[in-house]
Amino acid sequence: MQSGLALGIETSCDETAAAVIKNGTEILSSVVLSQIDIHQKYGGVVPEIASRHHIEAMFPVINEALADAQVTLDEIEVIAVAYGPGLVGSLLVGVAAAKALAFATATPLVGVNHIEGHIYANFLTGQEIKPPLVCLTVSGGHTDLLLIPRLGEYEILGRTRDDAAGEAFDKVARVLGLPYPGGPEIEKLAQGGNQEAISFPRGLLEKDNLDFSFSGLKTAALNYLNGAKQKGQEVSLKDFAASFQWAIIDVLTQKLMIAARQHGVHQVVLSGGVAANATFRNHVAGAASENGMELLYPPVHLCTDNAAMIGSAGYFSYLAGRRSDYSLNAVANLRLGDN
Repeated sequence: MQSGLALGIETSCDETAAAVIKNGTEILSSVVLSQIDIHQKYGGVVPEIASRHHIEAMFPVINEALADAQVTLDEIEVIAVAYGPGLVGSLLVGVAAAKALAFATATPLVGVNHIEGHIYANFLTGQEIKPPLVCLTVSGGHTDLLLIPRLGEYEILGRTRDDAAGEAFDKVARVLGLPYPGGPEIEKLAQGGNQEAISFPRGLLEKDNLDFSFSGLKTAALNYLNGAKQKGQEVSLKDFAASFQWAIIDVLTQKLMIAARQHGVHQVVLSGGVAANATFRNHVAGAASENGMELLYPPVHLCTDNAAMIGSAGYFSYLAGRRSDYSLNAVANLRLGDN
């Protein structure tokens, strides 16, 4: 069958998602059931709870996606599922569901790297992606700087050595008493704040180092709050949030621009949940313009975890001849380029 329809399934963390994508670029349906309200009282995602809720929601979400797209399983040409990286228990739910559906309907199965899915979210907006390009993927669990010489080929230029940028946002937000997820809350708090008020450290800014480190920044931020409390000093939370956010954005943008200049690319791409941060996007847009580069990024609703991006990446992998067999398993620490 050549319907051009892909069913995407995503369960890498705390969103149960399914989507139907046509020809890798058109969203016919996209259903995302978030568990944010469930995990907020814990200050972060509890893996065992996430897995249980995925089991309960998986097939109702898939059925809703098919109904919204007004298609049946018999019309699906390929089933694409995120198999890593992520929480292993959560991933297993999506992988098991995808394999069961693929087996029952004799439909080709394609395992998709979750990070690659974030990159392909840019295909769902009508933007023209023109390799070679440099992509920065920034989320709660990942900070990866990639050279993409051709679609489907990735060279890791730099990645975080400790905390991911989104993870640093979440941990500092938790100390401030802000709800999970912390990144959007810090962005809200930072509005109107002075980003130069507090001089926070920037990790790994030495020449030719494209890796990231946000653990030291996180520790410095927490020490600043504790020190002020011990001295009885009042902290402007707006200034604190703006300065902390700026320390992350500054490093991300600098390294993205350095990598793009080193490799002579004319297009840079953002992906991942932190790419939804308007301050970050605006700053990168300005830097890209100054360097004569085009910047692409997905709309906010496609920056966070969703199955539409998995369906897009899976469809193009399918066209390239890639298939997964029924031995496909969840790989919690999967990296781009791993088979």
